[in-house]
Amino acid sequence: MNWVELDIFTTTEGIEAVTGSLLGMGINGFVIKDAQDFRDFLNDKDANWDYIDDDLMGLRDCETTVTVYLPENAQGLENLEAVKLELKALKGRDAENKFGRLEYELKNVKEEDWANNWKQYFKPLCIGEKLLIKPSWEKAAPDEKRKILEIDPASSFGTGQHNTTQLCLELLEKNISDGDRILDLGCGSGILSIGGILLGAKSAAAVDIDENSVKIAKENAAKNNIPEDVYTAYCGNIIEDKELVSKLGTGYDLLCANIVADVLIGMSGSFSGFIRDGGTLIVSGIIDSRKDEVLDVIKAQGFKLNEIREKEDWAAASFTK
Repeated sequence: MNWVELDIFTTTEGIEAVTGSLLGMGINGFVIKDAQDFRDFLNDKDANWDYIDDDLMGLRDCETTVTVYLPENAQGLENLEAVKLELKALKGRDAENKFGRLEYELKNVKEEDWANNWKQYFKPLCIGEKLLIKPSWEKAAPDEKRKILEIDPASSFGTGQHNTTQLCLELLEKNISDGDRILDLGCGSGILSIGGILLGAKSAAAVDIDENSVKIAKENAAKNNIPEDVYTAYCGNIIEDKELVSKLGTGYDLLCANIVADVLIGMSGSFSGFIRDGGTLIVSGIIDSRKDEVLDVIKAQGFKLNEIREKEDWAAASFTK
């Protein structure tokens, strides 16, 4: 397998925030290059060394960098989109600019080339018993009985390739009823809310903090022949934006959120206000090591745990309010 090297530029203070976000996304291998560590080494009066290579000396003034390696395939591109969204979220929380520029750079591949070459990885995918996810350039069989959800790779998380998306769609299929109103928090490409409508929901509202994701979600809804009055998408943060919360309203039959553990925990106090009594909450994006923590926080908000589904190192769960 080929690997793509991804450098994330931050500061000494930002290392913990960046690596914590990566761990929450299931990326648990990274290399840290920090000038402060090297300066500490040079200033260590107890150190015993006679010579330091010139390349090593260059680390003295380097920009702090967290480097990760992503597989050069569809899963890796999904991870890249998740990293990009998380860096944007970190920037939003870093009011004092302690974490540096929080930008990224791909070392051994051009991002546009990688995205354009994704066609070789992205094939029709059956999820659950009713959905077929496919890109626009692939043809479905004439006698295909499954609901076809058409979605192309774009700069937004959610194509069905990632385990978290698959788990969430499976639980969505199991819990949705004809005529439901659904709310998709952290919608990315809109795949979950669009899938929900194809599975029988009457309407869907989708929310993301990233403007590009909202734009792409609307485009994907239109691509799947969903009218604008059935599918609405908003940009904003439900934790901070009271006007957005008011605009979204309440009484939803089903709420889904496929986000990282820390964000799910941060949102947990808001879920109940959106869902009718007896309605369903589906959460995903939970790395196995954080599963119990996330589920316990949601249960403490008054939700009853119904089911946990796991795939590789990821978990998703459904609850009833």
